[in-house]
Amino acid sequence: MSGREQSGSADGGSRILSADARALYLKSIHGNGRIPAETNPEDNAALRELLDLGLLIPDSDDPGALIAADPAQLSLSLSSMWQRQALELLSHAVSLPADFNELAEAFHGPDKIGGPIEYLRGKALINQRLQQEMATGMTEGLAMQPGGPRPPELLAAGLERDLKSLQRGAVMRTIYNASTRYHQPTREYVSRLAREGYHFRTLDEPYTRLLIVDRRLAVIPVGGDDLAAFIRDPAVVNFLVEEVFERNWSRALPFDGETTVPQEVVSRLRQTIIDLLLSGTNHRVIARRLGISERTLARHIAEMREDYNVDSLFQLGYVLGRASHRNE
Repeated sequence: MSGREQSGSADGGSRILSADARALYLKSIHGNGRIPAETNPEDNAALRELLDLGLLIPDSDDPGALIAADPAQLSLSLSSMWQRQALELLSHAVSLPADFNELAEAFHGPDKIGGPIEYLRGKALINQRLQQEMATGMTEGLAMQPGGPRPPELLAAGLERDLKSLQRGAVMRTIYNASTRYHQPTREYVSRLAREGYHFRTLDEPYTRLLIVDRRLAVIPVGGDDLAAFIRDPAVVNFLVEEVFERNWSRALPFDGETTVPQEVVSRLRQTIIDLLLSGTNHRVIARRLGISERTLARHIAEMREDYNVDSLFQLGYVLGRASHRNE
């Protein structure tokens, strides 16, 4: 770490001079305002710093020496110059959106191949674009998130962002897989946000990932999570909102992070387990599809064996099979 960085860290980033440069300048003052110009500035960061700022200047009468400049006079000159530069940068920042508007319209315009649909490949690029879209004053966010419990690091990263959106007055709704009710980190995340007005529900039916921002942008996966379509066509976005999200929302069950799982959720989950068992799916695959641990799956199977009064998994399969045939 450089002397300047150390000095800036100590004083909250307000120092202009590094500690080394400050010491060198004071040394020059104690030497009658002169120091010999023997050291190559490229080999001495503090000397280079003082020369760049103008606190040390070559002596016109003695090319072999450097003399100290008046800091008071220099500060007035630098302050005035930097303020002008700051105003110019601010002016550029204000005019930048308007200057780039024509280019943005050409980039996203419907005359491009694919129309008002943009394809992005790579999770990093997809997430970056999503963050940009959500950061521009989002007022409504709708999401369908399949795949079971959310990774704890992903939940932690999104918590503050979602809280800020809610504090700005955004309306936010998310549909999770029913198995998230058994996942402690997801429950804690949901409980925290639900208290601030975020609405969650769970659905045990298969569904595809869908994200909608302000009913102007819909994001869907294309053949996996590594390629996504960013859709801006109003008719398509409206269809995805009303015919996909709202229909699934109406069938989903409210979830506020409570530890007690409603019996209706348990019944639906176990019916799915039964269907997968009867199809010959092994336990590891069932657990992965439902987004639950093999231990949780084993507990559900044990409780079903008790409910059907059988001792083995084979007997449970036989009973479930006969019950399934009777219902056909």
